[in-house]
Amino acid sequence: MAEHKHINIERKEEKKSNNSFVGATFIKYTAYLIIFFGIIWFLIQYILPMFQ
Repeated sequence: MAEHKHINIERKEEKKSNNSFVGATFIKYTAYLIIFFGIIWFLIQYILPMFQ
């Protein structure tokens, strides 16, 4: 009664190491660093002098 169908599934895994992916990642983490250092600069310039 029960029929078993054999289905062959081929999976192709491609590595995402093209230049556009690497460039986008570099830009993203550069933006994170700029934001981080901007927040640190703001704290040093404006917040820390308030406590002195």
